[in-house]
Order: sequence, then structure tokens, then C-alpha cells
Amino acid sequence: MMRICSIASSSSGNCIYVGSSDTHILIDSGISGKKLKAGLDMIGVNPESIDGILITHEHSDHIKGLGVVSRKYNIPIYTSELTWEKITTSGLTGIIDTNLFNKISPDCDFTIKDLIIHPFSISHDAVQPLCYTLSKDKKKISIATDLGCYDSYITEKLKNSNVLFIESNHDIEMLKSGDYPYYLKKRILSDKGHLSNVMSGKLICELLHENLQYIILGHLSRENNHPDTAHETVKAGLTANEQMYIRNIQLIVSEREEITGMITI
Repeated sequence: MMRICSIASSSSGNCIYVGSSDTHILIDSGISGKKLKAGLDMIGVNPESIDGILITHEHSDHIKGLGVVSRKYNIPIYTSELTWEKITTSGLTGIIDTNLFNKISPDCDFTIKDLIIHPFSISHDAVQPLCYTLSKDKKKISIATDLGCYDSYITEKLKNSNVLFIESNHDIEMLKSGDYPYYLKKRILSDKGHLSNVMSGKLICELLHENLQYIILGHLSRENNHPDTAHETVKAGLTANEQMYIRNIQLIVSEREEITGMITI
């Protein structure tokens, strides 16, 4: 058995819970310690039972609660060496005990109790960004956000997932016509920015298979997207794909600042 729940997913803050009967893991800690504890309480997980925090990259919406949470609950932190160096010099987290840091590398599996974790590289404007797949007993949950683009390397990492948590950051026309300054629009649309709804749908179509049960769309922009827009854009892409088993897949949009219901596989 594996479980996943999005505690928060947006440009304002990101934190995802993944666990099994024996293991409890967070991917990112970009929300306040108070909000994180409240989220874990709602799903019946004691913060003191968290076995590790996997950090994707050093941007504030992924780490701003890391210092408080790791210090209070003495939680091990797993991330790339360059990301750790960036975190500790950023001033965003305060002082973190270096003994909590566990260096990981792209494409090198490691385990936390009964979960096998596979980190892989992504294209984003950070020093050494990673995303993760987590597996147990032939079940696989994959989390891929903050992707500027994807290629065969990415699709290979994500294939054969039972649950896909995929970025669907923006609607292109909303972004282009919105109030963001030009440099920020250019960054978001670049290969080191974020996936649009359309690109998210295209990536998902490459990953469809008969054992895929859930697709969760995450990291939606508050200013340049809407949950219904993301859902309908991706749904249209899936429907056009004409593969019979898509009727058995549940497509969910994660809440920006609220808990998404727990999914169990």
C-alpha cells in the first residue's frame, strides 16, 4: 500500500506527503511549520513520524518552512549537494544541523525504510533541481513539477506510474495577456520555467498505460491559470488520445493552499 496527499501546491508554497504503512515522507517544505502540522494532523500523520523530507530545489516556495520543521522534529533532509549548499547560504531557512543532510544524486536509487526513491534531473532555473519517483511492491508514485520542458529522459523516468503528480502551471494565453512583467513571462515560458496546461497534457498522453489510476495536476499559477481551465485542457488532450483505459483514470486538480484528498493505491 502507498498513499499520496498534496498538502499545498502552487507558486506560493509546495508540500506533498507520500507514505506507506511504515514510512512517511514529505516532498518539499515550502509552507509554514504551522500550516504543515495542521495539514498532517488532518490526514492523521504525526509530524514526529516523518522519516525524511525530499527537496526538489532551492526556490522559496519549496523550502521556506524547511528550517523550522527540520529543527523542531529533527527530520532528515535529502537533496543534491549543490541544492543543499544553496539552501544553507540563502538565508531563507535559518541554520540547519548539517547532520540532517543526506546527499543524493540524480539516477541513483536510495531507500527510506520500505520505499525505494529514484531522483532524476529536470530542466528548471535552479542549481541542481530534482524530481522523484517512489516505489513499493510494484506500485509507483511519480512527482514532476517545476519542469521547463520534458524529453525522452523524463518520460522514461515517469513511465509505468500508478499515480502521476504533474505540473500544470499556466494557461499560455492567460500568461501572455496577464500583468506579469515581460522578463517573468519569458522565464516561465522558457525551457527552464514551467509546463503549461497544454504541455502537461501532452506529457501525460505519452505516459498513459493500463495501470495508471490517478493523474494529479499541481503547481497551478494563481494569476495565470484556473483549476477548471487546467482540468478541461488536460482532459481534452486525454480524450483525443482515444485509448480505452483512460476512462478508468481519475483526473484531479490539487488545491493551491488546501489539502487534496488522500489517494491510496
